[in-house]
Amino acid sequence: MNLKKIIPFLTTAVAALFFCCSVAVFAHAAGDAAPDKGAEKVSQAVVKEEAPAKLIDLSNPDEVLNPETYVQYLKIGQDWLITHGPRILIALIMLVVGRWLAMWFAAVGRKAMNRGGVEETLSRFLGKLIYYALLAAVVIAAADQVGINTTSFLAIMGAAGLAIGLALKDSLANFASGVMLILFRPFKVDDVVTAGGVTGKVQQIDIFSTIILTPDNQKFIVPNSGITSGVITNINAEPTRRIDLVVGIGYDDDIRQAKATLEELIRADERILDDPAPAIAVAELGASSVDLIVRPWVKTDDYWDVRLDLTEKIKLTFDEKGISFPYPQQDVHMYQQAAD
Repeated sequence: MNLKKIIPFLTTAVAALFFCCSVAVFAHAAGDAAPDKGAEKVSQAVVKEEAPAKLIDLSNPDEVLNPETYVQYLKIGQDWLITHGPRILIALIMLVVGRWLAMWFAAVGRKAMNRGGVEETLSRFLGKLIYYALLAAVVIAAADQVGINTTSFLAIMGAAGLAIGLALKDSLANFASGVMLILFRPFKVDDVVTAGGVTGKVQQIDIFSTIILTPDNQKFIVPNSGITSGVITNINAEPTRRIDLVVGIGYDDDIRQAKATLEELIRADERILDDPAPAIAVAELGASSVDLIVRPWVKTDDYWDVRLDLTEKIKLTFDEKGISFPYPQQDVHMYQQAAD
């Protein structure tokens, strides 16, 4: 392992150890109030030195320049290092090695899930979950090695977690929604969905948000709670889709000719599926038109291409055969009255 890989481990270990030591005072105080009978006792062979009654008085030159004061402090520090130094060193080694092992187990688990056919999003989430669970166990073990009462430490962390949870309830809602999306998988990456008021292709599913890329190449970062709280439409979940068109013709036009023309256009397009069979029928006798429904089935990937091409062909072919498309119009009648 080279130096570039060791530095992050050491940084993490020092940071975690500093955090553990910062709560040691509180844990020690709690341990004095309710001592742990099963905890390991400090060796009685080490002679405890009395701490000075007060710190150095900087306003007193004699005390500042007195070398015996500094020797006394150095002696106390030396005895403290002799007593606690090995434990701190072992705790540092546990943090470094434990973090490396947590990363290794998470990577191995993720590769195994990918080989087993587990979806990439789910394997990535479970890999992170394994890593942080193992890292938390390593930190607790290192804190116990230093001599921190882990029971009190966990109680303090629980209280802090409650406060953080109340402050970040919206973020935790997004987190819970992200877990639901990953576990229940209403959609996956590369699916085209309508979710959270956005329609587009799913680019990435994270714990707190989902990235959706719209057809006009806009990137939307949608909070997961906004997705799970509404209706999710997975547009390309199925391999086939039905095109729904409504074609209006005039009352003076021949319905049978119009239906035959539509059938010819559908048969001419090889992308339209024979099973299920296309449907062409009179849907409604409107106020100014006879409405025909045209419902062919196509592969999901061909949906928009077939829909646009078919709409254009219907207009051009109806114009060639003299079949009219009614449209709203207004007749103005002018009357002239002869002057007396």
